[in-house]
Parts: sequence; structure tokens; C-alpha cells
Amino acid sequence: MTSRTVTLNVPPEAQFARTVRMTAANLAVCCGMNVDDVEDVRIAAEEGFVYACATRPQTCDIAFELASDKMDMDFTLGEEDPDEASDASGEPQPIDLIEVLLDAVCDDYSLGPDGMTLHLSKKIGAENA
Repeated sequence: MTSRTVTLNVPPEAQFARTVRMTAANLAVCCGMNVDDVEDVRIAAEEGFVYACATRPQTCDIAFELASDKMDMDFTLGEEDPDEASDASGEPQPIDLIEVLLDAVCDDYSLGPDGMTLHLSKKIGAENA
């Protein structure tokens, strides 16, 4: 598969978490990921979106990079440094918990050098770190 990029632009509101989660899962299937990898991508996308929303961006832009061996997700962030975020149900969730979940389901997650992008990566068939 040639590398392809799909972008999604959604309001940074909890009610759009399902849209992000389902889009990511569908794109993971397009990459040829197995059921376990698709589930990891689905969780990563939702947690990445929750994290992004907590930074208060004006819009949440997500770039999904599809490749033959992995899928990357880049979330635009706002300028606020969050201590906690609200999950899709509106319940508060500590940022530390989000980071633990991302570490468990992603092969790589990091903040961009400028601190304005959250990068998540899931390799096809790879064991998580």
C-alpha cells in the first residue's frame, strides 16, 4: 500500500469522540490490521481525541497516515496544559490515565517538538511497548 493521508476536522467536544473512534477503526481495517490492532487503534483514537480536547483547540484536526506496516494519527492541540480531561461521557479523567492507556495500546506516542501535536502510531501486528 502506498502511504495515504486521511484528515478529519471535528469540533473539540466530547460528543464527537465516537466519530473519531469509528473513523480510526475503519481506517485501521483499510490498512489490513487484525481485530486486536483495530481495537488498539480505536482506543488510541478516542484517548488522543480526549487529550486534544483538554488542550482547548479551536478545532481538532486529525491526520491519519495509512501505510502498509502501520497507521499514524496526529492530533492538533491547543495551548492549554491540561491536568484532566472529560471522556466521551463527560466524566473527568486524569491526563496521567490517558498517557497510561496510550502507552498500552500504541507503539509510539509523543508530543511534537512545538508541543502543538500529539503523535500516535500503531504498527500492524506489533506487540505494544
